[in-house]
Order: sequence, then structure tokens, then C-alpha cells
Amino acid sequence: MQDGCFAYEGLDRALHEKARLGIMTALVTHSQGVTFGELKRLCALTDGNLSRHLEVLRETGAVEILKGRHNRRPQTLCRVTPDGRRSFTAYLEELKRVVRKALPKAVRKAGRAKDFPAGFRPAP
Repeated sequence: MQDGCFAYEGLDRALHEKARLGIMTALVTHSQGVTFGELKRLCALTDGNLSRHLEVLRETGAVEILKGRHNRRPQTLCRVTPDGRRSFTAYLEELKRVVRKALPKAVRKAGRAKDFPAGFRPAP
């Protein structure tokens, strides 16, 4: 195996976080955008938590946050940007690489003697 083959440099730190992964998934599946309240509900986040994660994603250029009015009430709409969609797609491709490499080995049962390198004896 080559050096760094498990480094996964394509896993963007801004996207590789549970809440932000959920936010981005919700936004890419709703091309017109999602209201703040709906996004909060879909991702099971608090107002403050969602606000902070959206700010991180906005700073990277992955999302845009639009303030407006609907039925004379203030409303915030969140949408993925074209750059955000490209970054998220690249992130998902890298994640697929991780799964393709790890899943077949992860489902295998471990702990049998033949699973250890030749000459290695586990301590009792």
C-alpha cells in the first residue's frame, strides 16, 4: 500500500461534521432552498446550533442565506451555492472511496488466528 492511502484529503473539514453533513444533504435535495425553520426541523437542531453551522458553511461559500418576507412575516431562506454543490459532490465522491475501501474488510469477522500476521501471537 502506498503512503497516505488512508489520508482522505478530499474529506473537507467544513462538510465532515454530522450537523453540516445533514444541512448540506437537506439543501442539495431542495434546489429552491429551505427555510430556516424547516431546516431546523429536518436536521433536529436548535436555533443557535443551526445558525452557527450555517455561518461556517456560508463563510466557505457553500451556502447562501437570504433574508426576506413571506406573508408579511420575516423569513430566512437557506440555499446551497453552485460552488457548495461542487464541493459537496467532491466530498461525497471521497466518502464513497472510504466506504469502498473499508466496508468489505469491516464486515469480515476478526479475531481468528489466521487474521494475524505470520508469527504474531496476541497476548492472553
